[in-house]
Amino acid sequence: MKHFLTLFFSALGLVSLAQDKYYTPPVKIPIFLSGSFAELRSNHFHSGIDIKTQQRTGIPIHSVAEGFVSRIVVSPTGFGNALYIDHPNGTTSVYAHLESFRNDIGEYVKEIQYKKQSFQIDEKTPPGRFKTARDEIIAKSGNSGSSGGPHLHFEIRDTESEEPLNPLRYNFPIVDKIPPKMYSIMVVPLNEFSHVDYEPKKKVYPLAYQNGRYLVQEVPVIPAYGNIGIAIEANDFFDGSSNRCGIYSMKLWFDGELYSSVQMDRFSFDETRYINSYIDYGEYVSRRRWYQKTWIEPGNRLGLYNRTQRGGNLKMTDGNYHPVKIELTDFYGNASVLEFTLASRFRAVSRQERENTVYLRYDRHNEYATDDLKLEFPEEAFYTDIRFHHSEIPVTNPLFSAIHVIHEENVPIHNNALLSIKTRNLPERFQEKALLVKVDTLTGKYSTAGGSYDKGWVTGHIRSFGNYGVAVDTIPPEIVPLSFKPDGELSESSRVRFRIIDDLSGIKSYEGLLDGKWALFEYDAKTNTLVHHFDASRFELGKRHRLVLTVTDFKNNKSTYEASFWK
Repeated sequence: MKHFLTLFFSALGLVSLAQDKYYTPPVKIPIFLSGSFAELRSNHFHSGIDIKTQQRTGIPIHSVAEGFVSRIVVSPTGFGNALYIDHPNGTTSVYAHLESFRNDIGEYVKEIQYKKQSFQIDEKTPPGRFKTARDEIIAKSGNSGSSGGPHLHFEIRDTESEEPLNPLRYNFPIVDKIPPKMYSIMVVPLNEFSHVDYEPKKKVYPLAYQNGRYLVQEVPVIPAYGNIGIAIEANDFFDGSSNRCGIYSMKLWFDGELYSSVQMDRFSFDETRYINSYIDYGEYVSRRRWYQKTWIEPGNRLGLYNRTQRGGNLKMTDGNYHPVKIELTDFYGNASVLEFTLASRFRAVSRQERENTVYLRYDRHNEYATDDLKLEFPEEAFYTDIRFHHSEIPVTNPLFSAIHVIHEENVPIHNNALLSIKTRNLPERFQEKALLVKVDTLTGKYSTAGGSYDKGWVTGHIRSFGNYGVAVDTIPPEIVPLSFKPDGELSESSRVRFRIIDDLSGIKSYEGLLDGKWALFEYDAKTNTLVHHFDASRFELGKRHRLVLTVTDFKNNKSTYEASFWK
């Protein structure tokens, strides 16, 4: 029996080892990371890891395991050029921001683009069309889509659920001996009866590192009363990289009891926007600082929490001292610890209550209306109940409504709200050009919020509070040629390029016709550039060509550029 158990556990070890070695690295250069799994990003958690590519494009990208290409995406934003490969073990690997695909895949993509007459595609491919062997080169690294610089965004997903999994679980050659770094904590009163340091508002305390542990600078004890939450500002780092990355695990102890535990192993794309409840959204919006909460708001459905006691809500009403410990750990076990003390201390504090507020419940459908504004919030549009307020600033040129100050920009909205604003002095000829705009009252600048006109109102969906009004977009996009000499002939031999710019509603579509036939123009939204690479297999060269480029914005304003050149 003993011999059987030995063989059994040895077999288990071999299975585990084999699983660990299932994947090969997607690049054959040393792997240094500039972004980690579930790292905090605007409105979402990062769904993979970002691998540095030596500040250049064109690095060969390898399939990490046997499989087949199941999906191909080409987009001017987001992942840019991306490949999805399904593997026999039930996972899908994702490779994004690519410069180019393997030759046969690239030709397949171009065929689809010309067939659909669209640069942007999202194509599911038949299982047997593009098989990949382990370590086979499938693409080259790039900087396409919404990439901030050359790198490979790499993911491993559960194929069935499409949930991203932490790639660090799969034994890639990554070195990390650096523990997370803590910068400050935020102590937050969670209801109208609570206060911190005898004030009814959150307070930030900087941290110091001494003798292997973190402590609150020059504050041995923090007085607080009522229901209290703790948030922490911190980052993790990997060897060989100065990029700030996200932490893997966060735990909070209160009076020696584990009150909150978060671990970044997997999440669903359906819940990624709950990041705006996981962080202190106001601090991010106003100061671009990330504070991660150790408590859970009632409308937060995020599945990253392993354990919570009272939702991480600390009850401070007994007049006693309460030790608090926070431990942050990275995937490789490097840990940082903060310990401090809260003292339950009550004092009557004055509070400023805003007039004309309306109480909106997070778990109900809510509506608000005046003579000039209508708002509808779906159930669970918020993460907690809010005291909503609204005011108006008189109409000013070039707007065609009052500016509506809709609550506070530092309060998040989870689901789209329906906003309607009544127009003022809007000429009939401008009605189809009207749209909602978000107004910066300090600079006077505004940006599109979409929407359309109907019977005196402009209606659209918004996903953030702020200052809104009605404007019109009557100006067509601008087309700037980049590849022509003063005499009208080409200045580039293999391509023709343009910059396209729209001042308000944004670029909706573009179409390039070369000698009367649709021509593929690749669009880079980062640089607002269109480029067509001459293709002798599709267009006869060695003659004079006629090019017509038409660009349309979301209010159907159009610009057309025509050129005649020899190529």
